[in-house]
Amino acid sequence: MRDRPPRGSERRERGEQRERGEPRDRGEQRERSEHGERGERHVYGVNPVLEALRVRPDEMERLYITEGQLGSRAAAEILSRARDAGIRVERVVRERLATLADGGVHQGVVAELRGFHYAELQDVLEAAQESGQPPLIVVLDGIQDPHNLGAIIRSAHALGAHGIVMGKDRAVPVTGVVAKASAGAVEHCPIARVVNISRALEELKEAGVWVAAADPEAKEPLWKARLDGPLAIVVGAEGAGVREGVLKHCDFRLRIPMAGQVGSLNASVSAAVLLYEAARQRGGGVSDRAAARDQSP
Repeated sequence: MRDRPPRGSERRERGEQRERGEPRDRGEQRERSEHGERGERHVYGVNPVLEALRVRPDEMERLYITEGQLGSRAAAEILSRARDAGIRVERVVRERLATLADGGVHQGVVAELRGFHYAELQDVLEAAQESGQPPLIVVLDGIQDPHNLGAIIRSAHALGAHGIVMGKDRAVPVTGVVAKASAGAVEHCPIARVVNISRALEELKEAGVWVAAADPEAKEPLWKARLDGPLAIVVGAEGAGVREGVLKHCDFRLRIPMAGQVGSLNASVSAAVLLYEAARQRGGGVSDRAAARDQSP
């Protein structure tokens, strides 16, 4: 996988350079433009900010907090981690935070980070290999609602998926709204952006991964399909579903049986249902990883 940005003293040295107004290292600038979003991004809310501090402290440029709105326990951990990482903390008025969070529920804290660092498709496959579990990957075809994207990432991480694959075009990128809706899961779940979804599916199949599409018109109900092997679950856009051109590259289609009068589910709910069934069929995969996480220091 791609090397992470430098930590420790080098991180603090770059912070001092910023304070003096010195330009960034050209190699750092080039790396950001090739593998991440240009500019900065704002993450807001206690959980998203804490996860960013725990996982990506070297990518955090500045922290903004408002006195009296941030809980004492959360404030203690946030400020302690920021101090250890050499991150500048600014105390600002609530109106400033509301502007930085674009009106979102910030809970008294906003973090400014470098542009989001997307993974490559191969990174997602490597994450599955390192886990010792059959690959479980979520492929998103044109998700444009940031709340849906965040909810899908949250479910994917919680239910044992090894990563997300999404298109660069006609799809919402990872934003502060997405990070908030994911409750910070964007910092843990590899997210790859590809130019062509259909080509990515063919690459996954070449790697031995079976591809299943969520399709309300499919004949096979979800619980009759085998989902315990290497699997990519394709979820389509809100309303439109998976495009016909993408469906042609899927090995089979899955229908979520419903008893009500409404003909389809929200994209994030559909993804969660499919992922839960895959996790159920895989048996101990999710529980074993949860146990390992709980036992870690």
